[in-house]
Amino acid sequence: MVRIKAGVQSKKRHKKILKLAKGYRMTRHKQFGKAMEAVLHAGEYAFTGRKDKKKDFRKIWIIRLNAAVRKFGLSYSRFVQKLKMGKIEVDRKILSKIATEHPAVFAKLIEKLSK
Repeated sequence: MVRIKAGVQSKKRHKKILKLAKGYRMTRHKQFGKAMEAVLHAGEYAFTGRKDKKKDFRKIWIIRLNAAVRKFGLSYSRFVQKLKMGKIEVDRKILSKIATEHPAVFAKLIEKLSK
């Protein structure tokens, strides 16, 4: 039987990882082992970063809503409670966008809730 070496596949795999590690400092962009470790860690950080981004945006929307609602003498929690009691199902993203870009419409919404 003929022996088949894995040189071509290994070279391909190494090149792929080193390409992903391009721009890393020191030996992390030159040596395959270090590059592999760095790329794996970077992937983990990227994954958690994508999840954290969603949390951060939600926090921003809540802060914006709280600031907008305070002008009308309400707190954020009371505002959300009144939304639920009024059966208005609009998410925080849209509400914060309305509050910042269309304050007149937001004022009408608050007025409707206070009735």
